[in-house]
Amino acid sequence: MIETTRTFTPDWVSPPGDAIADLLEERDWTQAQLAERLGYTTKHISQLINGKAPINEETALKLERVMGSTAAFWLRYEAQYRAALAKKEEENRLKGWTSWLDRLPVKELMNQGVIPKCRLIDKNKPDLVKKLLQFFGVASPEDWQNYYAGMEVAFRRTRENQSDVGAISTWLRLGEIKAEQLDSPKYSKPKFEKAVREIRTLTVLPPEEFEPQMQKLCWEAGVVLVLVPSIKKAHVSGVARWLNPHKALIQLSLYGKTNDRFWFNFFHEAAHILLHDKENIFLDEWNSGESLKSEQERQADKWSREFLIPPEYEGELAKLKSETDVIDFAKGISINPGIVVGRLQHDHLIDPSWMNGLKVKFGALAGILTSG
Repeated sequence: MIETTRTFTPDWVSPPGDAIADLLEERDWTQAQLAERLGYTTKHISQLINGKAPINEETALKLERVMGSTAAFWLRYEAQYRAALAKKEEENRLKGWTSWLDRLPVKELMNQGVIPKCRLIDKNKPDLVKKLLQFFGVASPEDWQNYYAGMEVAFRRTRENQSDVGAISTWLRLGEIKAEQLDSPKYSKPKFEKAVREIRTLTVLPPEEFEPQMQKLCWEAGVVLVLVPSIKKAHVSGVARWLNPHKALIQLSLYGKTNDRFWFNFFHEAAHILLHDKENIFLDEWNSGESLKSEQERQADKWSREFLIPPEYEGELAKLKSETDVIDFAKGISINPGIVVGRLQHDHLIDPSWMNGLKVKFGALAGILTSG
């Protein structure tokens, strides 16, 4: 006689009907006889045995009375069978979704430690699909398409060729995950305006001093500031967006490698939060002198430019011929001299190769600003 009270832990997909069929054979009962004893039709018994009809609480209790096992055994058997069946179906679905990986920067995410490193062979791809669905927090590639790729309609770009949605959505998601870990106060425009003014005074400090103060000032105003390493093909230096009506996000990639670009990018994104609507997602790249595409981008660019070096000081820029001149000028308006050098180069007042020693290189920023 079969053991009906044992713990059922199969490593194959076996319906509870197999146990019912075994018991029928041991007792020499027909399906029709069992149907009469359980009060079911023979069709329903056949469906139970074939796994097409599930065992519910009522059926489990009836089987307990008729077959001599426990209702808990039958319900557990049924649950494990359905879970194993679902797992098999999930494996098939994941295999069918592996082409989605071609749209995502998989190797980049491996290198950043977001997903485990492995060879991109057919055997490993279904598990990678599962891990990336978990990373994006979506149930299927179709849901990713609807949510993240669908966000593309809200993108306001500074480049026409900023079109790799897989790379961009990955970079955005990395920022979302960091932001989700921070429960900030509700956004306050007056507080953020004050915070931005205070942050400008921090440009003269080293990264280990300005970074915590900068993030704290933003957070207190309801703006989460996160720094996420750039993703290849995303071509994004920063983004300004609203996670909900009360919480704004500024995300910087440190793309550009020098502090003049870092500060320009930050204040450019701050301008989007202060000046523009909550519906759009403003994706920005350091423009390297290229004209910006939208009026909103031009406004943010102008705001950042004039906030760092107010218009009343612009006439003095052409007179700055040496590093000493730049240092003295920067000290007079309380900003880092590297920002002044970047402005001089951008306005073609000096050659791009001049005075770069006054800029703080990316390496000095990256270890601090991308930590935590």
